[in-house]
Amino acid sequence: MTMQAERELEAPPPGGAVRIATTLLGAGIALAGIAWGADLYRTAGWNFLAEQFLAVVLGMSLAMVYIVRPFRAADAPRERVPWYDWILAAVSLATGIYMGWHYPRMLGEFFNFPWDVLIVTWLLLVLVLEGLRRSSGWPLVIVVLAFFAYALVGHLVSGSLQTREVELNAMVVYLGLDTSGLFGLVLLIGVTVVIPFVFFGQLLSSSGGANFFNDISLALMGRFRGGAAKISVLASSLFGSINGIVVSNILATGVITIPMMKKSGFKPEHAAAIEASASNGGQLMPPVMGAVAFLMADFLQISYGEVAIAALVPSLLYYFALFIQADLEAAKGNILRVPAKDIPRLLRVLAKGWLFMLPFAVLIYALFWLNREPENAAIYACLAVMLIGFVFGYSAQRLTLAEIWNCVVRAGVSSADIIMIAAAAGFIMGILQITGLGFALTIFLVDMGAGNVLLLLFISAVLCIILGMGMPTLGVYVLLAVLIVPALVEVGVSPLAAHMFILYLGMMSFVTPPVAIAAFFAANLAKADPMKTGWAAMRFSWTAYIVPFLFVFSPTLLLQSTSWSAILLSVSTAIIGVWFVSAGMIGYGLRRMPALWRIVSTVGGFLLLLPPEMTGWAWIANVAGFLLAASVLASEYVASRAMAEAGKIAAE
Repeated sequence: MTMQAERELEAPPPGGAVRIATTLLGAGIALAGIAWGADLYRTAGWNFLAEQFLAVVLGMSLAMVYIVRPFRAADAPRERVPWYDWILAAVSLATGIYMGWHYPRMLGEFFNFPWDVLIVTWLLLVLVLEGLRRSSGWPLVIVVLAFFAYALVGHLVSGSLQTREVELNAMVVYLGLDTSGLFGLVLLIGVTVVIPFVFFGQLLSSSGGANFFNDISLALMGRFRGGAAKISVLASSLFGSINGIVVSNILATGVITIPMMKKSGFKPEHAAAIEASASNGGQLMPPVMGAVAFLMADFLQISYGEVAIAALVPSLLYYFALFIQADLEAAKGNILRVPAKDIPRLLRVLAKGWLFMLPFAVLIYALFWLNREPENAAIYACLAVMLIGFVFGYSAQRLTLAEIWNCVVRAGVSSADIIMIAAAAGFIMGILQITGLGFALTIFLVDMGAGNVLLLLFISAVLCIILGMGMPTLGVYVLLAVLIVPALVEVGVSPLAAHMFILYLGMMSFVTPPVAIAAFFAANLAKADPMKTGWAAMRFSWTAYIVPFLFVFSPTLLLQSTSWSAILLSVSTAIIGVWFVSAGMIGYGLRRMPALWRIVSTVGGFLLLLPPEMTGWAWIANVAGFLLAASVLASEYVASRAMAEAGKIAAE
């Protein structure tokens, strides 16, 4: 299968017109987004509509894709661009500029369908779909075309899925001009918020920050059993929480951690599964969450801070479960720590790189205390990284003016894929709006669930995983947010819990066979069997399949309760429950567990996971879970002591 989904564009190829074009376009895309985040346009007195700005950036992004991405993925990378792609790039750029310049007039003539409106909107539709195919593969293109086709025939369908009749040209013009379509919220977030954060990640990597996070993970975890796996979990969580892109996260950390895990004794499929699960969790961990957090905040009309706080406990439970399973898997396989010669001294690493923690402090301070917009806070964090990278750096790495320019270009080049996805998501949202299909789908899903919340959640979970397969993060979230969330809200699920639910289950498509992009990509690095890796990654990521059902019924796991004692109790029992479920699944606690005790441990852990305020009988389940867990712990302790005594006698 293709690994195009969520793949970042390459750096500008060396030499000639291709390099000049990609450098200019990359810098233009990045500087446009950064300038918006820094509020430079308003400061300079330039007044224009956001849609005009987005049209120009979209034109540059389309041109970038046609220059860098070949018609066939098998031809990448390429040293030269064929004549037809130069023409497509030029048409894309001209169309974006024309739309940007004439947008106010074109919007005013919306219902008259003048010739230039028809030509420009049709061009944008075709160019975006082909650009999307080149950058992200067929899955999302097929989804957009399926919605487009249904919009044309939906009025002929009987029953709850019937839609309004829409004429073809009217729909294309609506999608290309209206703010509910192409130039809507998703594209605005993709350009104005994502680009500054991509630039932040590029600066962090070029100044040595990424190496610092790898070294600090190695220094902290290398001395413990299964240290290589724990390094993978910690490094991927740190890097992934900023990067938020699964495949690039695997590339950044997995090329180091996967060989290290295999060398220490982990099976290839386990090494790949741990890295895939850890990298996938970066989409669920604040601050960036694959850019979804910012979009979710706008969908819900709440602050980004509220989304980040709600995502904190579920994401920490995810990584805690992964960490515990890596530890117990190492104990079960007698996998030891990383060789001492490969472990840097913690104090030395901190002495060289502790300053790289300051940009995150700046980011958090700007977001939560100064109440800045995310894009503005990202600019502050970028300035902090530039200062630290210039003056201090990490080891031999330093930032220079030339390297900052390269970071700007790479940020623009990398953002072009995301902008394609955002544009496609805008088409889907526009189709749902103009046809009324969104409302029809809500009624259909509610009817299918027969008004039963739990049944609807199970149906939604399956749909989230299926619809998310093979699609990039932002596309997965937007598609599920417009298709599934309204139905969940209709049956009484809180909007925040509904959005978090579809985010978690949608992201699990990256590690769920048969189309487990993250697992298959990591398996390729580990030279492991892809399907075995996928099933192992599902086991390591088990909390992400279970916890969303719990926080739908309990606001405490999303830190939404006003009672801190209730939050503390729910989180505490969840942590204990995660340990015992993980021990039961691995088959190791203080020793290798017999089959019966594995079952008891798993059941006890699941009972402890239930938040006490979830239902009237939840506290009874918690008590029963505690008793089962205590019996497992006592049995394991007694058995492990007996084994130790027997070993001592045998040695004597």
